[in-house]
Amino acid sequence: MPGSNFALGLTSGALGVPVYAKALEQHRRYIAALESCGLQVTTLAADLQHPDSTFVEDTAVLTRASAILMRPGARSREGEVAGIREPLSRFFSTLHQIQAPGTLDGGDICEAENHFFIGVSARTNEEGGRQLAAFLAREGCTSSFVDVREIRGILHLKSGITYLGNHNLVVIDELAGRPEFRGYNLIRVVPQENYAANCLRLNDRVLVPAGFPDLTSRLQHLGCAVLPLEMSEFQKMDGGLSCLSLRF
Repeated sequence: MPGSNFALGLTSGALGVPVYAKALEQHRRYIAALESCGLQVTTLAADLQHPDSTFVEDTAVLTRASAILMRPGARSREGEVAGIREPLSRFFSTLHQIQAPGTLDGGDICEAENHFFIGVSARTNEEGGRQLAAFLAREGCTSSFVDVREIRGILHLKSGITYLGNHNLVVIDELAGRPEFRGYNLIRVVPQENYAANCLRLNDRVLVPAGFPDLTSRLQHLGCAVLPLEMSEFQKMDGGLSCLSLRF
């Protein structure tokens, strides 16, 4: 959960300082939404040594067989990985670890069935991606790299895409023409709603940030049961819906 020093975390945005009480309420509603989708939620205590630690998705990539611990690209976040090891060891008997000089943030990894898109970004380098690809290959999974370093306005790959199942991929315009996504049904996000590209499918529902009517309408037209959630305080800190949880 967010700590009282949440506002001291890293951000590239200019949306103002997050209001802590409001962030706590939005986080509470997020947990309730996960539970309403049929998930059993384990909540971790705030880690005041790491203000960004509420964005727990960046610390690990989870597969059916293992937990792969990341090596975050921001030095101030490296210590978050040690804190997630013990909670994940309760559920996974096999844990791997990305090693230096590789860097890898979980927000750069988009799982699409048995295939993983690996974003190369300001936080994830090619060496980190290669290590992850090798772990995934051992489990029979394929992967491909998507370089997003030249795309303005997104921190991670999943800031710009979400896989919804059945070959449906939510995507911002800047990524829509990429050859890596050929063969997918692309649900394009209009530029003024780019933040909403980070949505989250959980069983038969899709969580979306509140206040983005065009994407909400497109998803409903596709037959998705949409659940909007207020995310304003996390958006101020470059965080999206998927960032706040590790799902398996």
